[in-house]
Amino acid sequence: MSEHTAFIGLGSNLEDRLSHLAAARDALSEWVTVERASSVYETAPVDLPDQPWFLNQVLIIRCALAPFALLEACLTIERRLGRVRTVPKGPRTIDLDILLYDDLVIDQEHQGLRLTIPHPRLHLRRFVLVPLCELAPERKHPILGRTMIELLASVPDEAEVRLYVAPGGR
Repeated sequence: MSEHTAFIGLGSNLEDRLSHLAAARDALSEWVTVERASSVYETAPVDLPDQPWFLNQVLIIRCALAPFALLEACLTIERRLGRVRTVPKGPRTIDLDILLYDDLVIDQEHQGLRLTIPHPRLHLRRFVLVPLCELAPERKHPILGRTMIELLASVPDEAEVRLYVAPGGR
């Protein structure tokens, strides 16, 4: 069974955001090996501005899961951690997005699930590109052919993204 490298974006803007990120990382380790984690960033909401700020992080993982199996694992973790999808782009306890999976380009539906890799808005989101650049600045976008650092330099998104320091240094 072959191993794959994927980048997973985590986000939370409800309740104890930092604990939700930690719980998601722990839960992911049931299915994958977390190789590296970016710093945690506090970010302004983008699509629906009238909601709490997010904590965001990107993970590099290694796994033997096929892309749709990884998506199912991410959705299972979201449900376990109390994610309820009521308002599109609205507040959430946790959000897990597959940003990149090897160098694959996928846009398919399977058993009612839609999977698009690379993530369709990856190159438009500062809150994704900043932690991605921390981990893999020279990684190329498989469709655009530009590195993450090049994408960050030209991203139109001006939403604030700042390094998060937990109260008490946690």
